[in-house]
Amino acid sequence: MLATARGRVASALNAGSRTLTRGDGTPEFNRAGAAVSNLRPRHFALRGFARVCHARGVGISPKQFEQLQGRLTKAARRTVSPAAEPTAPARVHGIILGVDPSLRGTGFGVIRAARPQPVALVHGTIACPAGWERSRCLAKIHETLRDVIREHQPTLCVVEGLFFAQNLQTALIMGEARGAALVAAATAGLEIHEIAPRKVKQAIVGYGAAQKLAVAKMVQRMLNLADLPDPDAADALALALTHTQGAGRFSLAAPKRI
Repeated sequence: MLATARGRVASALNAGSRTLTRGDGTPEFNRAGAAVSNLRPRHFALRGFARVCHARGVGISPKQFEQLQGRLTKAARRTVSPAAEPTAPARVHGIILGVDPSLRGTGFGVIRAARPQPVALVHGTIACPAGWERSRCLAKIHETLRDVIREHQPTLCVVEGLFFAQNLQTALIMGEARGAALVAAATAGLEIHEIAPRKVKQAIVGYGAAQKLAVAKMVQRMLNLADLPDPDAADALALALTHTQGAGRFSLAAPKRI
């Protein structure tokens, strides 16, 4: 029966007829692919029909099919985004160092991330007299921060981000102090992040243009400090606190690493 069906299909195609019929003369389907009314499903040699169509130039060869499949596979590989690949989990930092760099008064503060609230380990200001040369101030900033890192073993350093300064000389001096602090942290192998000043005030006080006194009072409350910290030390503690708030699970903006 299968051979008979194959023969009918081949004969119809070779003869150029537009309609294939069953043995009883009932139309089965036409060459244009339109279904004929009263069509009943029958096993009528689909494999043989595919081979006949291939012989008449309708289908593709196995080699062409393999080439098409290869092109589709390459296209799928190119569309895979690197973001879809699994990434390593973010490192959890238990002890964080905050640094507010300044040539004459660099503030620093170390906190331990804990619940229900962080704990302040140490904070202070690296004061340099006005008569000191810049090189001497930079050396003291580096040495003091190096000793603090060795004693408390933080794994992360948060430094205040760059700001726009109209005075070029002031910007250069601030950059030198910032560089001395970054070298101390980088030499110790700390992961270094930076946060913009307005973002720190927004996170601590709720207002991006808050005064230093308001920041210091909020830091004192958040860390349950007995005394009000110095303004520069308070800014450094605020940097560390801001990082603990922004590094949460539902944070929308990842901290900027430098």
